[in-house]
Amino acid sequence: MYHQPVSTEGPKYKQICQNLKTAIESGTYGAGFRLPSEHELVQTFGASRVTVSRALKELQIGGLIDRRAGSGTYVRASTVKQHAFGLLIPELGQTEIFEPICQGMVAAQEAHNHVLIWGRSLAGSETTEADAKDVCARLISNRVSGVFFAPIEANPQKDAINRIISTMLSDAKIPIVLLDRDIVDYPQRSKFDVVGIDNRRAGCVATQHLIDAGCRRIGFIGRPHLAPSCVARCNGYRETVSNSSIPLAPTFAERLDPSDPILVGKVMDRHKPDGIVCSNDRTAALLMRTFATLKIAVPDQVRLVAFDDVKYASLVTVPLTTIHQPCDQLGAAAIQAMVQRIESPDMPPRDILVDFHLVVRESCGARMARDRSSS
Repeated sequence: MYHQPVSTEGPKYKQICQNLKTAIESGTYGAGFRLPSEHELVQTFGASRVTVSRALKELQIGGLIDRRAGSGTYVRASTVKQHAFGLLIPELGQTEIFEPICQGMVAAQEAHNHVLIWGRSLAGSETTEADAKDVCARLISNRVSGVFFAPIEANPQKDAINRIISTMLSDAKIPIVLLDRDIVDYPQRSKFDVVGIDNRRAGCVATQHLIDAGCRRIGFIGRPHLAPSCVARCNGYRETVSNSSIPLAPTFAERLDPSDPILVGKVMDRHKPDGIVCSNDRTAALLMRTFATLKIAVPDQVRLVAFDDVKYASLVTVPLTTIHQPCDQLGAAAIQAMVQRIESPDMPPRDILVDFHLVVRESCGARMARDRSSS
């Protein structure tokens, strides 16, 4: 078995990893070669089984070997460079739109044998600058080839935290692909690729649907510290109302806690809207619950549209009309964008847009319209 003296610098697992990597890159262990068993490596390097296993995991993440259950560990036979990508998704598990996007990424990366590293999830609204630095340091220490990052929103310090994350990764020469939104508000543009939908156009489509449904006093409601994607949706709403050939009430956009009945009640009393474009499905679901407390009927008194089409959009009390994001396509597009960015690092930053469609349910008054047409 190939075995050269191991450097005494650094942790033992890294020494073993470097030794095996050198053997693979020199051709001593060629493509398809079956490496010695973990037991043999333990004896050869005088290390624990845990340490050897960790070294092999590093080689697997680096795309140099395949570990096959019941068969052994083999040098990967591939002419395509393999990559390990980090995932930095705040509130993963709470913000439902990113789970199916990540599933789409997993499906896409399996076709190319890339590895996704699921790092510690940031807490979104509770994330601190120290948290951001810590998670970036972990990704950098894992020597990832690139990071998929969904910028933090709903946090008073979001701009500073997003800037810290992007700066640390950029200084480490790690490419970043942003998911859903940029780290700066329109019309500014960061230097990173962004994969998402055309949120401004989506805002236009959602608003025009309410106009076509008969609404004439339409507003926009989002939570405080809106993400750039939600700001773009609001811009689309304003543009559509302003350019409408039908006389409409002046636009209004409120940033508030949609679960606060006092604030929501004041907005309803002041503007008396008959239609509301919500920044996303979560905002719409919370607003719908608050309306129930205030005895405001959806869609009889006010009609709602939103964005994302998450799982519960069809399960809320009044099924939600919403812009559907094709999450599997977004995930696949993100993987493709990252590989292209690694291969061509000097390309200008790109907006990679996947098409969307409106899913019409009951919150916009679709049933009321059908009942009128059939009577």
